[in-house]
Amino acid sequence: MIPAWLHRPCRPVSDAYRQQALARQSQLTKPAGALGRLEAVAVELAGLQGRARPRAARVPALLFAADHGIAAQGVSAYPAEVTVQMLRNFVGGGAAISVLARELGLPLRVHDVGTLATEAIDGVVADKCRRGTADFSAGEAMDAAALAHALDAGRRGLDAACAAPADLLLLGEMGIGNTASASALAALLGPLPLAEVVGAGSGLDPARQRHKQAVLERALALHGEAVARSSCPVPEALRRAGGLEIAALAGAMVAAAQQGTPVLVDGFIVSVAALAAVRLNPGVRDWLLFSHRSAERGHARVLDCLRAEPLLQLDLRLGEGSGAAVALPLLRLACALHNGMATFAEAAVAGRDGHAA
Repeated sequence: MIPAWLHRPCRPVSDAYRQQALARQSQLTKPAGALGRLEAVAVELAGLQGRARPRAARVPALLFAADHGIAAQGVSAYPAEVTVQMLRNFVGGGAAISVLARELGLPLRVHDVGTLATEAIDGVVADKCRRGTADFSAGEAMDAAALAHALDAGRRGLDAACAAPADLLLLGEMGIGNTASASALAALLGPLPLAEVVGAGSGLDPARQRHKQAVLERALALHGEAVARSSCPVPEALRRAGGLEIAALAGAMVAAAQQGTPVLVDGFIVSVAALAAVRLNPGVRDWLLFSHRSAERGHARVLDCLRAEPLLQLDLRLGEGSGAAVALPLLRLACALHNGMATFAEAAVAGRDGHAA
């Protein structure tokens, strides 16, 4: 059902460089642990990148977009045509991620892996075998061939974004209705109670959130037993209730871990894709850094499933990779501190024992 490459081993993390980074942190002119998570993330990046001096300078942003048949059930505050309209906004420079990428100096790639667009959009890479998923409250979201294509599209997107070696990859998404799909996947893959993962999405009021939950309850009644019985529950869940962009995100994360590129994970949708990727290939987990805890209700529960502690909590719920972009300056500063601070010996500053180290 899924491409064989997804099961190939991920690149091992370098414990030797991690230890070198830890040793350097112990010699810098500060009390041990005084920079908190900034120290830890620099050490983590050193191990992932296989270098004593980690960096976060070359960071492509890769966004996957697709449409969802379940949007017809009124589970989003916006109509389905907004997905394609936003593709033009991304490449036109007017979307939040476009502004953030510009400010941070990040190359932004937008891949259409399943929107309703019927013609080419300048600046958007089209890599899709169908225009949107089916309404998974009434049937299966996609067939096995479409799922395989979307997973492969994720790897192709990763290869294009990281054609020049990248220090880190930032992933984002766009797709009206995709919080409904992500909520269903979180419930199936967690497994998590549906009531704990259904949220406002693009801005639903309480009454429409209850409607969204009712739609998803019907969907899970339709698909849950088949997923539970399946010998391959993750691809079965993706095929029945997933989104083409969610599958592409999962494929990109597996491919990134296999080639040794750390991924900065965004909010709820990308985190659900990360959960799918880790369940497909457990080695992926080591290569994921988590940017923020969003205001979307289910995000904290999905992060718990991944044993992830994000860097920020700013009540964001936009998606697009915007939360990951906002967290990137912290990673850059963590690397700058790790690489640029003087050691006790270099600065002729006495350490805790009263002598320069």
